Order: sequence, then C-alpha cells, then structure tokens
Amino acid sequence: MCLAVPGKIISIAGDDPLTKTGRVSFAGVIKEVSLAYVPEAQIDDYVLVHVGFALSIVDQSEAQQTLADLQQINTFS
Repeated sequence: MCLAVPGKIISIAGDDPLTKTGRVSFAGVIKEVSLAYVPEAQIDDYVLVHVGFALSIVDQSEAQQTLADLQQINTFS
C-alpha cells in the first residue's frame, strides 16, 4: 500500500523547475522534498508528498483534516 502525506512548505530553494526543492513540515518533522512536479508551489502551500516528491498542491483544510485523520488512526495502534 502506498501513502502520500500532506505537509506545509516552509522554505524553497532553487530556480530551475526540475531541481527546485522545498523544506516541508509534517507536523513539525522537517524533510527536504522535490518540487519538480509542482513548480508553482509557494511557501505556506500544503503539498501531498510521496517518497520525497510533492505530487500536488492541496487545500489547507483538506490537508489539516487528513493529518487529523492520520493522528486518530495512530491513537488506535
């Protein structure tokens, strides 16, 4: 099973769309993510990330609901 997780872009590096990266916060855990698939992404956008690549920009409320759902699942484990 594959899972993509939403995170918030806190900084962006690079001008070339193919090598552009962002530091993305996943509830406080910061990871470097490729923004090659979403070169239009900006700081404070929420992106859906899978294996180090931001796949799409998502609505803030949708991202926060998904994170809340994942947290709830974690409490049942």
